[in-house]
Amino acid sequence: MKPNVTIKQGRRVKRLGGWRKYAVIALPYLWMSLFFFIPFLIILKISFAESLDDSIPPYTSLFSYEDGTYRLNFSMYFGNYLSIFEDSTYLYSYLKSVKIALISTLFCLCIGYPMAWAIATSKRTMRNALLMLVIMPSWTSFLIRIYAWMGILKPEGYLNSFLIWLGIVDEPLQLLHTDFAVYIGIVYAYLPFMILPLYTAIVRVDYSIIEAGYDLGCRPARCFFSLFVPQTYSGIIAGSMLVFIPAVGEYIIPELLGGPGANLIGRTIWDEYFMTRDWPLAAALATIMLLILVVPVVLFYKSQRKDIVQGVR
Repeated sequence: MKPNVTIKQGRRVKRLGGWRKYAVIALPYLWMSLFFFIPFLIILKISFAESLDDSIPPYTSLFSYEDGTYRLNFSMYFGNYLSIFEDSTYLYSYLKSVKIALISTLFCLCIGYPMAWAIATSKRTMRNALLMLVIMPSWTSFLIRIYAWMGILKPEGYLNSFLIWLGIVDEPLQLLHTDFAVYIGIVYAYLPFMILPLYTAIVRVDYSIIEAGYDLGCRPARCFFSLFVPQTYSGIIAGSMLVFIPAVGEYIIPELLGGPGANLIGRTIWDEYFMTRDWPLAAALATIMLLILVVPVVLFYKSQRKDIVQGVR
């Protein structure tokens, strides 16, 4: 009897373990469904609706009420997407957003890589303090920090006053409401998101490989780019993703620092929602922006999967 009891208990434990395993796996999918897939499907459906001026909400309803029952409206209107590709203003907004996001990501990488390396190679007792200094500005309100940059970059601001005091310029420079100010704001705001993944990758670097390269006569520059940097590809890709993706749809920084000329896609979507109240067109713009951002996400996933497969081998 005892062996049978033991077998039954083992089966029961196995069933409970399997249920718990699937429950743990289901939680992330439930989270993504509630806060990403369902909202995305709603936005996608609105993008195929027609705009209505005298209606709340200002587009054809997703549901219709007929004969005492609610019915889902499956009609699709492609005019919003055609308007986007016919109007060069929207295409310009997409291209400028991607351009500024790419350049800002490159600046963050060039600034963040040496900073992450300096933190990773510092004394262990100092690393936590240095990482705290990197994260500490994020404890302040994002909006307050951008307003502070407005005070620094405006014509009578601190930077122009300092340049005039040094005698470098005779009159204030137009720094605010330019693309230069947008780059400064994005790099300043998202630099910690680049430093932290790079720091994690640099800490795991195998320096024995680099020492072997030096022993075989490899020059420092070639050793750095051929042996050191490849070991940190995961951090480079992760940091670039964390900077590029939010920078493409950034609204606050271009609005406050860029001024009227910074027609990035985030501001264009806001204008369509709240100024012209064309929600279907705004939803179509947001959908295309999301599809653009899916490309780097897929590339990141393939890169991570490749690293995992190589690690297993």
